[in-house]
Amino acid sequence: MAHVNVTIAGRAFRMACGAGEEERLEALAVQVDAKITEMRSAFGEIGDQRLTVMAAITFADDLTEMRKQVATLTDEMAIIRGEQEKIGAQVDAQTFNLARAVDAAAERIEDITQKMNADERRARTSDAGDEKP
Repeated sequence: MAHVNVTIAGRAFRMACGAGEEERLEALAVQVDAKITEMRSAFGEIGDQRLTVMAAITFADDLTEMRKQVATLTDEMAIIRGEQEKIGAQVDAQTFNLARAVDAAAERIEDITQKMNADERRARTSDAGDEKP
């Protein structure tokens, strides 16, 4: 287990953390120290313990609001994914219908081509029969 020395509200603390998490713990301590400094300048010297509690409540409030935002965004994403699935199903259906229409058109073209070839053969046969002396 690693240890880090941090300073919050002018006091040094030695804290344990997981290996590799030292920088994160130091950064978090800087945030807490900044919040306490901010509150001290706003409210004056009202006691370290009270400032610490107020900072903790402020962080808890921010966290609660962010959790609400995450929940809202998660719900919105679920709605968007549902809409994407509907659109995907519509695209699939339209693609299927288009493929059927193209197949049907190809069959009609093939039928017309066969009839035209048959008519042309008959015409040649008929023309060849008319040329006999």
